[in-house]
Amino acid sequence: MILKANLREAARSLISARQRSILALLGIVIGIASVIALVSIGTLAQRESMRQFMEMGTDILSVQAEQGRGGGTSKGFRLQDILIIPEGLSSIATVAPYASSYGELRKDGKRMGIPALGVTESFFHMNRLTMAEGRFISDLDGITTHACLSSNLAAKLKAQGISTDPGSELYYDNRKVTVVGTLEPVAMGGMRPYEIQEGLLMPLPAVLRMSPQSIINTFMARLSPDFTTGMGTEDLNTYFSALPDRMQLRIMSPEQMIAHMERQFRMFTLLLGAIGSISLIVGGVGVMNVMLVSVTERKREIGIRRALGARKKDIQWQFLIESVLLSLVGGLVGSLIGVATSWGIARYSGWQFEIIHGALILGVGVSVAIGIFFGYYPARQAAALNPIQALRTD
Repeated sequence: MILKANLREAARSLISARQRSILALLGIVIGIASVIALVSIGTLAQRESMRQFMEMGTDILSVQAEQGRGGGTSKGFRLQDILIIPEGLSSIATVAPYASSYGELRKDGKRMGIPALGVTESFFHMNRLTMAEGRFISDLDGITTHACLSSNLAAKLKAQGISTDPGSELYYDNRKVTVVGTLEPVAMGGMRPYEIQEGLLMPLPAVLRMSPQSIINTFMARLSPDFTTGMGTEDLNTYFSALPDRMQLRIMSPEQMIAHMERQFRMFTLLLGAIGSISLIVGGVGVMNVMLVSVTERKREIGIRRALGARKKDIQWQFLIESVLLSLVGGLVGSLIGVATSWGIARYSGWQFEIIHGALILGVGVSVAIGIFFGYYPARQAAALNPIQALRTD
């Protein structure tokens, strides 16, 4: 009953000074909203990256040729050396080499610079791609200039009135290219090259022939069942060190990349939390100022309560509850704004949205802690007032 009466009195007092209360609320709302939004966005980004890795599978290795000694340019891999790997290494089930290029795409007087990716048929299954229409690149295409369009490139061409149907013809670096299909949109990140979403995918031998400067600097390898990342890495290093052109490899596994990303996200979350904490401190100082002004304006009320038998503890609890109630309301409003902000960013970025319950608990808990910490001093000041002097206050 006493708590209920104190809550009712605290609400009445805050409403009577609504202008000051709203100004104090703004600091808490902005602080809590920023903390929840920033922490939620960081967590959603981390989970989206993990989802992309899990979508491709954790049994894939990304193998890259490192620079030569003395920082020289890497000569890249030979296509035949890569294609025979599954036959010689029991730890590797399939391989998908690729090479990047950049050129000009034109049609009907319209031009745009785009990246191209030379791939093999296995690249489609390795990256879990799906077709919107037509077919993907086949190993039987050889050096023919067939092309599969990425989803974003197809959308750009359609926006300019250029046909992207299978059988359509385009010109890439002054060579006629025949469209054989279009990819569905795919989540980026993980080990997928960005050309999957933005460029033109063509047979790997055709790209190497069209662009002599293009080299196979990276290939993807899927592990055979019951083989670990360490076993696959060791076999690949042994295989390439035995070739006439010995080369050093940089092999990345999903586990390594996930661990590296988790460390980055932890640092990122701590940084965002520190930035949001500054807003919370400012909001807490605002709450303290409001409560100190309230104590000054209500000295006579405090004196009357003390004269009617209220104890120091009762006065202290009354003002402390006021401070906590003010902070709690700001925390709830800030939590709603923070969740709405993170939802908007997740939707804009194409991420899967989910409410981060830990961030909500953190927001509400911090708001209560702010109310107690910054409200304690004003509440103690109110309880320490001399009743006789308080009654004499005009």
